[in-house]
Amino acid sequence: MRDWIESMDKAVLSMGLLRVFGGSVELIAAFTILYLNDIKKALAVNSILATVGPIILISTMAIGIIGVASKLDPIRLVLVVCGVFLILLAVFK
Repeated sequence: MRDWIESMDKAVLSMGLLRVFGGSVELIAAFTILYLNDIKKALAVNSILATVGPIILISTMAIGIIGVASKLDPIRLVLVVCGVFLILLAVFK
């Protein structure tokens, strides 16, 4: 198992671990909402959770872009950055 992890690309490992962290935060928030059993407190937990999701998304996208930056020609890299920008624009608007 250790050899498998050491052989992985560091960017891919970082992206995967961030997603595991984000999923764990989502599960903890879901159980917290169920435990609290109050609509006002549930909305507060959900609003905090709404800020965590985009942070994880932006972080994983940044790591991915940095990871492929050296492997892509400049035109394709600009297209990838534009695509990420459009995704973020759609999420936040």
